[in-house]
Amino acid sequence: MAKRVLIIEDEPNIVVSLSFLLERQGLQVFTEDDGANAIESLKKAEPDLVILDVMLPNRSGFDILQDIHNLPLSPRVLMLTAKGQGRDRQQAEEIGVDRFMTKPFANTEIVSAVEALLHD
Repeated sequence: MAKRVLIIEDEPNIVVSLSFLLERQGLQVFTEDDGANAIESLKKAEPDLVILDVMLPNRSGFDILQDIHNLPLSPRVLMLTAKGQGRDRQQAEEIGVDRFMTKPFANTEIVSAVEALLHD
């Protein structure tokens, strides 16, 4: 059975490219573009991994990350953001992110990170 990845991202170009890359790796991909719907989408998709943006409409990725870690069975989380300041990384790590990456990213780098998180 294919591993499941939920991409919570509001930039359509990033969603399309990530979906394409991950589906080529044999992963089942789900997407959500609104922070307000993120946890409901997570409950429906039951992903093994969440790729989470920080700056989303209607809800911060940091708030969503906190909610994910309060769930009984929380998936691994890769935070992918244009906000690469040290304090953003520190805040994500304090909440419990599994991996923090900044945009722009290399395709090989994101695929490697996803594979590592799914096989830890």
